[in-house]
Amino acid sequence: MTFGPYGVGHLDGATVLTPNVAPGDLIEAAITAPRRGHATGRVVRVVRAGPDRREPPCVYLPQCGGCDWQQIAYPAQIRLKAELLVAEFRRSLGVELATHELIAPAPAELGYRARIRLSVAPDGALGYRQLESHRMVAIERCLVAAGEVEVAGELARALRGSCAEIELVAARRGHVLIAQLRRAPTALAIALAARVMAAESRIAGIILRGGGARSVVGDVTLTVEPEPGCAIIAAADRFSQINHPQNVKLVATVMEFAELRPGTALLDLFCGAGNFSLPAARRGATVTGVDADALAVADARANALRMDLRDAQFIAMGADETARFLRRAKYRPAVVILDPPRTGAAALMATIATLGAPRVIYVSCDPPTLTRDVAKLATRGYRVARVRGFDFCPNTHHIEAVAELLL
Repeated sequence: MTFGPYGVGHLDGATVLTPNVAPGDLIEAAITAPRRGHATGRVVRVVRAGPDRREPPCVYLPQCGGCDWQQIAYPAQIRLKAELLVAEFRRSLGVELATHELIAPAPAELGYRARIRLSVAPDGALGYRQLESHRMVAIERCLVAAGEVEVAGELARALRGSCAEIELVAARRGHVLIAQLRRAPTALAIALAARVMAAESRIAGIILRGGGARSVVGDVTLTVEPEPGCAIIAAADRFSQINHPQNVKLVATVMEFAELRPGTALLDLFCGAGNFSLPAARRGATVTGVDADALAVADARANALRMDLRDAQFIAMGADETARFLRRAKYRPAVVILDPPRTGAAALMATIATLGAPRVIYVSCDPPTLTRDVAKLATRGYRVARVRGFDFCPNTHHIEAVAELLL
């Protein structure tokens, strides 16, 4: 398997990348894209199943492009993700990791996603895109979602033609729907959303976004506990963790790696609503959290104020701009935490190195990007001390990893 939906197969010495396969499968495949050095294909039939293959529990596979590893038994998914993470660190950094207990499995492989993003067809049907295609597969339910797809159906039909996507978020008070419109929300769209919410008791609130505007109907707040006793209250479109039990494990690991003491100066880049900043401040650290999303920063400030965490400050600024500013100000954090988007933070590495923090903790949802950026820090005196992975997205190839780097 690869860091992606494809398995690596061989035909007459040539490499063929094929989705919907499991290790050890012998398959008949149709070549779909011959390329120089390799080709891609699709499964025509499984001639002989590998030892880890299972029948996917979802009726929409393999047409749906969502769960690209559901054909693999869950214990094997964890083993394969550990092997892939080990291989990535060995290849990119020359660092050897032990596969045993490297990836923390999820408590549940189905029903775990606190939020899903659904495409909306012109007629109001909901679904996911096929792999490498704009074609939508209409669905009525999603096995990995904690929320109920049918709850979003009425809003999709009411806004059909003007709505491109609906994000379905499972909250304590009910579902929150986030509709991405093709234009700014109109008075009619807001009225339709209010009518849908009034008719469906399972909807707590609706957010309409489009054209740079945002309108809210009902209660759209979430309460999430990254650790016991630390309740973060934020709008549903500003706190994006999809697997809450796994997030608790992740936060605990980051706090363990940080080795915080009262007064420890901590810089949290890409802090969002405070997933790491607030637990760190509860341990007495002097926290500076930075994020480009001003609304998320406002939520972080409000939560810090509510918890009386006076040594936590939050800045609405791009992480690269802030890091340069702090360097000019001769700010010297003891710990830097960063949790960038999937594209990583390559441009930030040199600046982070010049801050001279003895410890950097890098959280990533893309191991190749993680090792690329860590390699830049390695040239400036940092070494990999500890690495742990977390299966936030069972039945997919995705891995959440955290690396501790010491100067």
